Amino acid sequence: MQNITVISLVGIAGALVVGSLLGIAGSQGSVQVFGVPLFLVCGLFAFVVQWLAFIPAWFFQTEHYFDLTGSLTYLSLMVLVLAFNPHLDLRGLLIIALVSVWALRLGSFLFLRIRRAGFDRRFTRMKTIFWQFLMTWTLQGLWVFVTLSAGLAAMTSVESRPPGSFALLGGCLWLAGFLIEVTADRQKRRFRENPANHNRFIREGFWAWSRHPNYFGEIVLWIGIAVIALPVLSGWRLATLISPLFVFVLLNYISGVRMLESRADRQWGNDAEYLSYKRRTPTLIPLPPGHT
Repeated sequence: MQNITVISLVGIAGALVVGSLLGIAGSQGSVQVFGVPLFLVCGLFAFVVQWLAFIPAWFFQTEHYFDLTGSLTYLSLMVLVLAFNPHLDLRGLLIIALVSVWALRLGSFLFLRIRRAGFDRRFTRMKTIFWQFLMTWTLQGLWVFVTLSAGLAAMTSVESRPPGSFALLGGCLWLAGFLIEVTADRQKRRFRENPANHNRFIREGFWAWSRHPNYFGEIVLWIGIAVIALPVLSGWRLATLISPLFVFVLLNYISGVRMLESRADRQWGNDAEYLSYKRRTPTLIPLPPGHT
């Protein structure tokens, strides 16, 4: 227990340090709110919302509103930018629209999923340990801020440029990633709703091309947001381009692929069909079946 506490405190401190450094870098050229860069205000807001939501979550020992809170934080930041940036241009409005559509879809999808399941196995033990549970909410604040950082730097910038070809290219990437993510999630949901598929692994649709196509779509759409934002990023604001790289590392090595692969290996590790599927199908980047 003591080791968990120490690790959790280090995680919280690390999240705050990374968030602070990114907040300072992304605030260059940001519009001001009462003398404070709007970019920095948004970063602080992302963390505060999680800490406020943590209080009832800890009191009632529930994880039901964790993912929903993350999505609502994105939407709240869009409202904050609309309210306090008088220089908002077409590029900023486009990013707001795309992020809002993504957040509404993902938030409702994850919330309904946990309502159907009744629990999220990630939190079974974690929600009973104060500092570890608090660390998780703090890391969600960091996830929101870093993931959104490139788009947020563009939305809060005093510099304005016509959308141009970068917006078109980034918009196409976002649309492709969004469609892949939504389609893959629907395919998996329908697969699981079929009683005949109980205790089976999905290998249909996009899942025949990649073992985690929804995560691939997520990464691509955030690359699209970064491409849209790029023309108005300069100096220290270029540090916010860490956004899609952060999403890739988070989903591939920390929370997403690694955890699901480990769970699948425990469940089907002795299944010859699963081992064949795993051998034939890329982990993340989709390739047509039979490419090997």
